[in-house]
Amino acid sequence: MDQPLSPNTRRSFNFSSLRIKKRHNSQDEDGFTRRRGLRSFSSVRETTRRDEEGVSELHSVQEKFKAGAIPSVDDDGGQGALKRLSTMWSSFRRGKKDKAKESELTEAQDPEVADTSRQHRYVSGQYFFEYLVVVSLKKTKDGNSYEPQITYQFPKRDGMARFQREEEEKTLKAITLFCFPEGINWAPLTEYHSETFSFVLTEVDGSRRNGYCRRLLPSGKGARPPEAYCIISTLACFGLFSKIFDEVERRRQKSMAMIYPFMQKLREAPFPAPGNTVEIESFIPELGNEIIRLTRPLDSWLEHVNFATLFSCLTDEEVLLVFAAAVLERRICFVADELSTLSQVIHAVAALLYPFTWQHTFISIVPEILIDVVMAPTPYLLGVQKRLLDQVTDQSDLLLVDLCDDKEKTFIESIGDEGSILPPKLQSEILERLSNRQKGLAGEELNRVVSEAFLHFFVKTVGHYASYVKNSGAGEERVFEKRRFYKAIESKTTRHFVKKFIQTQMFDLFIQEVEQQTGPQQGIFHQKILEHQEKKKRDRKKN
Repeated sequence: MDQPLSPNTRRSFNFSSLRIKKRHNSQDEDGFTRRRGLRSFSSVRETTRRDEEGVSELHSVQEKFKAGAIPSVDDDGGQGALKRLSTMWSSFRRGKKDKAKESELTEAQDPEVADTSRQHRYVSGQYFFEYLVVVSLKKTKDGNSYEPQITYQFPKRDGMARFQREEEEKTLKAITLFCFPEGINWAPLTEYHSETFSFVLTEVDGSRRNGYCRRLLPSGKGARPPEAYCIISTLACFGLFSKIFDEVERRRQKSMAMIYPFMQKLREAPFPAPGNTVEIESFIPELGNEIIRLTRPLDSWLEHVNFATLFSCLTDEEVLLVFAAAVLERRICFVADELSTLSQVIHAVAALLYPFTWQHTFISIVPEILIDVVMAPTPYLLGVQKRLLDQVTDQSDLLLVDLCDDKEKTFIESIGDEGSILPPKLQSEILERLSNRQKGLAGEELNRVVSEAFLHFFVKTVGHYASYVKNSGAGEERVFEKRRFYKAIESKTTRHFVKKFIQTQMFDLFIQEVEQQTGPQQGIFHQKILEHQEKKKRDRKKN
């Protein structure tokens, strides 16, 4: 696993996990191709309908990889560490885990209910993390460059079958690539600004693991390359793991051996339910015993995201243009110098789509050796470091967004119609809600204000969907009456938008899951719909 990689070897990739979901009983009324692919880089959902997926049409990128245009991770000439592109693409799909998560949120919103039993305070069967690794930059055999290698892993996996060990080695090599996506162009440093970012590894079967990474300069004297701490977990909770990194970093400054007891206690601790806290007792020489408190936010559906970075990089109007392009599933690429900026912004944009989920390629930080993914003809959300901008700007039908402070213009490339996608009246309502937030608002309160502004948009455009999911005669199957649904919208501009939006994969998956549900609708979106309906009733009575 720790053998050095020759810079002359080739990396080979398999695109088998990029897929298109076949749709049923629907026509493409507006010319929108109905594509769905596995995505890669953080989080909201997972689907269970993987048997409906077909093979992707990313031929142009795939052929480039097959032709050897990208170097390999394996010295033995075999398939590389990222054999499956599934380790590249994020999977934001709705599934059983997230339904359980929404259920947790409903339970935890009443403090009295949340405290009635241990069962409500903890998520049973959940570990905080699978493992922690330290990725260090080591000189190659020729001494001319550096390559990332795993120098520490906790816990060690013993007693695995051969195929399990092989799969883990591939995953670990993929982790090194995402911890240092810049490639081998490193030099020793005396100063380095610590940064934290995240990514998601998605397996062929659609199972998802989140990677949380912090890069920093290790303790020592003189010039030295940075190293990265990476925690792999099935849980999507960026703020919580950032605090864990703070504790890991404190202990690493004293001794690597001090990390083990802290991580062991963390691994044994129960994962708290939304709004609750878990306490970890830890010992540090010279400081003695101390209690580390880790608290999950009450709004657990937003715990993986922080909107502050998005709105510090873009104006409200610019965010609205990006949202418009995302809601119609277009190709969107962000560029920035900082990995943390790319990671936080791209996750925030995906979160604006709630209760819908981005269904296509999603890579918060594209490693340099995978930069050809920008040639993919299907929709994507990508994050690319600014130094690779020249390899992105020759693409057409792309919204290219510059997040840097010294940018000349925000939208380097655009289609030009982004400002007319959303209904004008609803655009104004979103901007008004955003403008009402207080200056300096941050954290959970900012997340709440921003998310509700965009959630309100979906309530007013498609919040009447449940009235048009009917039981069919044969077998009592539930069917969505699409044409009647959008014809019921009175506003011409809103109806025009909705007619396009219902052709997207994110809406299609949402409706398919509604069709398969047997019980009543639940979750925050349904709650907001009911509140909106009650408000309309009160307004009618007043008039």
